[in-house]
Amino acid sequence: MANGPGRKPPLVAEKRNFAGGKTAPKKAAAAPKAKPKKVASKRRAATSKPRGGIIGWIFRALRSLVWWTVSRLAIVGLLALGSAVGYYYVKLPPASKLMDARENGSVTMLDYKGEVFAWRGDQFGGLVTAQTVSPHLRNAVVATEDKRYYRHFGVSPRGIIGAIRINLSEGRGPFDGNGGSTITQQVAKRVYFSDLPGLQRKIKEVPMSIAMELKYSKDDILTIYLNRAYLGAGTFGFEAASERYFGKSARSVSPAEAAMLAGLLKAPSTYAPTRDLGRAQDRANLIIGLMEDQGYLTEAEARNARANPARLSQTAEKRAGGYFADWIMESAPDFLIKDTTEDVLIRTTFDARIQKAAETALSEVFATRVKEGSNAEAAIVVMSADGAVRAMVGGRKTQIAGSFNRATQALRQTGSSFKPFVYAAALESGYRYDTIVEDAPFTIDVPGSGPYTPKNYTREFRGPVTLTEALAQSINTVAVRVSEAIGRERVRAVAQDFGITNDIAVGPALALGASESTLLEMTGAYSGILNKGRASMPYGVTEITLQGDNTPLLGKTGGVGHRIINEMAAEQLIYMMNQAVETGTGRRARLGSRQAAGKTGTTSGGRDAWFIGFTADYVAGVWMGYDDNSKLSGVTGGGLPADIWRETMLRVHDGLPESPLPMSVPEPVYQPNTEIVDLESAIRKDLKSLERKINDSGKSLEKTLKRLFGLSN
Repeated sequence: MANGPGRKPPLVAEKRNFAGGKTAPKKAAAAPKAKPKKVASKRRAATSKPRGGIIGWIFRALRSLVWWTVSRLAIVGLLALGSAVGYYYVKLPPASKLMDARENGSVTMLDYKGEVFAWRGDQFGGLVTAQTVSPHLRNAVVATEDKRYYRHFGVSPRGIIGAIRINLSEGRGPFDGNGGSTITQQVAKRVYFSDLPGLQRKIKEVPMSIAMELKYSKDDILTIYLNRAYLGAGTFGFEAASERYFGKSARSVSPAEAAMLAGLLKAPSTYAPTRDLGRAQDRANLIIGLMEDQGYLTEAEARNARANPARLSQTAEKRAGGYFADWIMESAPDFLIKDTTEDVLIRTTFDARIQKAAETALSEVFATRVKEGSNAEAAIVVMSADGAVRAMVGGRKTQIAGSFNRATQALRQTGSSFKPFVYAAALESGYRYDTIVEDAPFTIDVPGSGPYTPKNYTREFRGPVTLTEALAQSINTVAVRVSEAIGRERVRAVAQDFGITNDIAVGPALALGASESTLLEMTGAYSGILNKGRASMPYGVTEITLQGDNTPLLGKTGGVGHRIINEMAAEQLIYMMNQAVETGTGRRARLGSRQAAGKTGTTSGGRDAWFIGFTADYVAGVWMGYDDNSKLSGVTGGGLPADIWRETMLRVHDGLPESPLPMSVPEPVYQPNTEIVDLESAIRKDLKSLERKINDSGKSLEKTLKRLFGLSN
């Protein structure tokens, strides 16, 4: 009977072949194995049977709906992706059109010798390709940014998922921070999508990256990347960065230099070697490790790279002339250096040796003669006699650019440093260096303001003094008397002709420097005095050209101009200012046997202290004060500013022969030798005594004869 449902199969004894036959055992062994298979098959069939009833129907419907939706969405997504890829592919220009990422041009500045000392704007050093760049640099970039670059199709899902996981674990948004982007995606972002928010940008990067992979070769994409990457200090592309930091082409960088450049990609400002060389070297060591791990460097090469870290070039290390370069950018025409995409080359008057002299002098004086923690500031300008600016220090922090420049931007009261223009006007009007003027109290009635009584700094009065003594000792009453005598308008006109362009006070206090000016302007005005009375306009540019073009777009922007006072008046004024250094308030500025002339300046409120002066070769100006216009404590123009001026000029003139100032030195007044005068007086006295004795003897003889001979009168 057949086995019914749930019944067990009958037990059948296994047939044995005692004769050694093999057929029966095979059949007996196969029977029990077949049955479990059928049972398992039935079980699988049972589990695969659809559920019955309404629940089963809903389940099957939902599953079908999900499958239908997902499959359709996938198809739509693929079609959309394909369409976007096709759209971008058609729109993509040739790779050569995507190499320069800059919106503005660059400015490269050369010193008076023709050597580069500063860069401004967006630097692009020239095109390099994945084939021409140093292999070490190419390998460093790939090892750092996208180690699977040569194996993916533009997008790395694994990298994106990993980046999202890291961002979420660190409490950021999924697309904030690490992007997991391939080099191709970074190129897409830099060229087209840098302004878009995270998720929107990521969505668009994918089809664009695939389109780029289809349109360009791997080397083309890497070449675009190498030329568009921003690498700090205003540099775009590895060629500009290599020139900026190492003074060499990206074609010839070493493994250590390549690692430092590649390390800038993560955070250009943070890892720029001009900002923190040690931090940049630490970052480079990490890159060297990646290059070693990925087989781009042998163990020996990596060890050598770590032992010989990349260092800045001499030019980059100096970082000289930041304030000077800022001034050039402010004063040069905008249409040549700001409103253009061209790369501009500016030849300047800058002298790195003189710049270092000024910076060193300022640091030394503040370190040794100013109390620690002082917030006082100072500025220095050094120029040649014709107004060519050689050095500029706009503040105590000299290794920065783009900050407030106190030499050109700070308008401060000039104090007594204005007085040379009063005496220049007087000498031009017929006064002489030895003209006598009374130093005594007096009062002027100023309409609308009331009485004005000038006072001397010492609160003392000397009586009759020469103009030379009045300037040397900075006597206020004499300066005001002279200004009032020749007319304030004449003084104002002379000062303006010398280069003081800012508004000059209208009252009698203009003679004492009540007006404001900049250090650059005042120093330039003094250079006009050194030029024997001819105006001298400060300038820093000698020529502007486009890089690669020899035709100048602009020539020298300043120099010696028209005559203001006659040579005789100028030579007398230079002598008077020389006496201010030799015997007057500027004695601390003396340069030994080298002739110097100058003038101190301290404002009435003690908020500004100046010393401006010159030798036959250079003019220098020093200002000192507080940015918030606080009062200086115990500082006058003849103190610390004169010290800074002296220390600067000693370094500037180191090794230069001494040259005399173009001044009119008065003929010496004959002063008789006291001993000779006394001897002559004694002889005259003796002769008179002898004469008296002879006369007395003659009279006695006459009387005797008359008595003897009885003669009468």
